[in-house]
Amino acid sequence: MTRDDDPLPPGPIRPTDGGRRRSVSLLGSTGSIGTQAIAVARANPDRFRVTALAAGGRDLRLLAEQTVAVRAEAVGIATGDPAQLQDAIDDAARAAGRPGQHRPQIEQGPDAAARIAAIGADVVLNGITGSIGLRPTLAALDAGSTLALANKESLIVGGPLVKAKAAPGQLVPVDSEHSAIAQSLRAGTAAEVRRLVVTASGGPFRGRTRDQLRDVTPAQALAHPNFAMGRVITTNSATLVNKGLEVIEAHLLFDVPMDAIDVVVHPQQYIHSMVEFVDGAVVAQIGRPTMAVPIALGMGWPDRVPDAEVPIDWTTAADWRFEPLDDEAFPAVVLARRAGAAGSTYPAVYNAANEECVDAFHAGRLGFLGITETIERVLSEHRADGQLSVDTVLEAERWARARAQQLLASR
Repeated sequence: MTRDDDPLPPGPIRPTDGGRRRSVSLLGSTGSIGTQAIAVARANPDRFRVTALAAGGRDLRLLAEQTVAVRAEAVGIATGDPAQLQDAIDDAARAAGRPGQHRPQIEQGPDAAARIAAIGADVVLNGITGSIGLRPTLAALDAGSTLALANKESLIVGGPLVKAKAAPGQLVPVDSEHSAIAQSLRAGTAAEVRRLVVTASGGPFRGRTRDQLRDVTPAQALAHPNFAMGRVITTNSATLVNKGLEVIEAHLLFDVPMDAIDVVVHPQQYIHSMVEFVDGAVVAQIGRPTMAVPIALGMGWPDRVPDAEVPIDWTTAADWRFEPLDDEAFPAVVLARRAGAAGSTYPAVYNAANEECVDAFHAGRLGFLGITETIERVLSEHRADGQLSVDTVLEAERWARARAQQLLASR
């Protein structure tokens, strides 16, 4: 993916666009990433123009308000009635003092996000949660858009497929850890990198032993110390499955071997991740524990967006801690390394089994420790078959979900 004298991905860096305002399609616009991206775009109207939105369809009112606010030309919903969405848009337009002025193209159905991604905006920010983001990811790359990727699952489950389609500089990470690595890698060349260090908050259960985790509740798992996120991502942060997915993602994004990617617990999350170079130097990206900079940089890459975040006040005393990861209490990263090293459809199986377990945990059908126990069992039974394609990925996911459900029913 890179020569030894090239900057590491995302690179070689695409040239700047000479100040031209970029068109942006937002996938998952009503979620946390999407709403923050709209805030960035509206704060920088000279740099960004949101032209298309896609969302699941559960919050038509918010989607309609976003559509009117950014004057989106196209909107996609996975579920719901397009007529109801247009009615909601009409209501939002009247509330904004622009009645009858907004009739966007509306796409509906399970492939609506992929159709929105294929429009060909300058930037497609994929903020969808889950492996359903794979087809929109591939559609955005096929359309030649710069892909600002917050949907880590699409890269994890379809890594070789995504990498084969991505042109140099076309794929830009938005996860805070991978954005930090991408920024830090600009300090050296591929040949000078010794290892990547991915930081983790440790989640709400940092410091607990495995026995102490046995009876934790869904409500406790959702009490993340630093971020307000959706149910799946927050639960993944509690189990550290999220960190396991990030290790696989870093391996795929930056072409660094799995055994050269470390995880260190940093509860304050001011250091978003680090790169260690062969001379012993470590370059880190430091900032407040928010997503503001990764989102803005993903949309503006390789250019920074002024005032995207309030800088750290270095006149105020602060202590930052670093702790080793307890693999016995939190085995999710070890399992992810196993899946990532095996490649093929194993990462897809890891992710799909986890999603089923998270649903079962919140439904009261599975204990907290059962999440990683079930993932391990499903992974151990999986056998990759055939050449990797979207169909084989989806079939592996279907198998993993079905097998996880069988195991859950027998517990």
